[in-house]
Amino acid sequence: MSKTTVYEVKVQFGDCDPAGIVFFPNFSKWMDASSLHFFMECGVPPWRELVKSTGIVGTPLLEIHTKFLRPATYGETLQIHTSVEEWRDKVFIQQHRVRRGDDLLCEGRETRAFVIHPPGAPDRIKAIPVPADIKARCL
Repeated sequence: MSKTTVYEVKVQFGDCDPAGIVFFPNFSKWMDASSLHFFMECGVPPWRELVKSTGIVGTPLLEIHTKFLRPATYGETLQIHTSVEEWRDKVFIQQHRVRRGDDLLCEGRETRAFVIHPPGAPDRIKAIPVPADIKARCL
């Protein structure tokens, strides 16, 4: 397992559908933001800096699974608890638990990879082995 970080979100009126319930894609948006927040809290530089020093562009999403348990609405503050559940050679599984206090609202699992632009192909991306120094910061 890895460290767990908490990313906080204040639900805005515009995050909700006409019934006042958070529109489901917003949970994915917040989990994506929490993914970057996780690495930065672990001491990994932002991707715009990392690309300059290592060539790593970021960690694009390869697969996502989301389970919705309870609704949320505007005016509420949510906490996204994020950790890396599993490290593999070229990918990692990140787990997100969206809470409102003690209530679990949503669980998400994302498969992501560290990627670079391969030499001679600046418009493409290529997965690389998980960098040992980044992994060590996150444990």
